[in-house]
Amino acid sequence: MRVNRILLSSALVVVALVIQVSVLARLHLPGAVPDLMLLTVLGLALVYGHVGGALVGFGAGLLADLAPPADHAAGRYALVLCVIGYLAGLVKPETGRLKSATGPMVVVVAAALGSTLLYAGVGALVGDTAARHVGLGSLLFTAALYDLLLAPFVVPGVMALARRAENDPLAETGSAAKATDISSGWLSGGTGLKIGSQRNGLRVKAARARMARAGRIKGVKRL
Repeated sequence: MRVNRILLSSALVVVALVIQVSVLARLHLPGAVPDLMLLTVLGLALVYGHVGGALVGFGAGLLADLAPPADHAAGRYALVLCVIGYLAGLVKPETGRLKSATGPMVVVVAAALGSTLLYAGVGALVGDTAARHVGLGSLLFTAALYDLLLAPFVVPGVMALARRAENDPLAETGSAAKATDISSGWLSGGTGLKIGSQRNGLRVKAARARMARAGRIKGVKRL
């Protein structure tokens, strides 16, 4: 990974971990805790690809394993996020553009369910049966729900920052400069706005308005 990728990924992972531990974990919501770390890894994996996603996932998971108040075996969450980051990176668009929000939302739900199942499975192997007492079905439903609600506010921003870092003058920007920001597909799919052509549309409307005013001044009636 390039230096700019490492710096950006480290900063985003640390911020996500601090918010998750100090804010989200203290909300005491029923079932699972919204996984901001998972969403950050997904956003980076959708830009960096499967190799970068796996590396970011492993680093983020290992940091979460070692950060207090972690009460599970070290390396458990690192394995989960490494696998999730690798799989999420495999669905990275070849053109760097997402045409709708449907695909990313499906990735978020699949990642939430997969990470919960994998975490519980690894826990069962090491003798951690906490998921049985809470209820695996409840954990799966709440994890998918919370992450799906939080994803539109996290993943597009992470992807936009990652794409901006990729367009750094020191990086290889031959193809990145030609591609539209990867997060624009998510935003346009969720809001119905054509972000790429919005400015051009406003310019055309302004030009037509000026022409109409000029025509009225000259006394020419325009249809």
